[in-house]
Amino acid sequence: MNNTTKFRTRLIELRGIKGRTDVAADLGITPQMLGAIERGDRTPSLALAKKIADYYATTVDLIFFDEKGHVMCLKKLA
Repeated sequence: MNNTTKFRTRLIELRGIKGRTDVAADLGITPQMLGAIERGDRTPSLALAKKIADYYATTVDLIFFDEKGHVMCLKKLA
């Protein structure tokens, strides 16, 4: 499993049964933006990454970085 897949899985697990629309509204962003972040198509600003981590009662590093400290939310460009 690559880092983008791990990242996506992690965010979807954190979201649980809540709908993307509800979580996005709570975060003050559009559902499209949340979807893009979950897919790894967009990287959130540091402020938004912190807001997401706080929302899920965890830390930025546990959501956005792997155990080696590499960013997981970016797709590798071909």
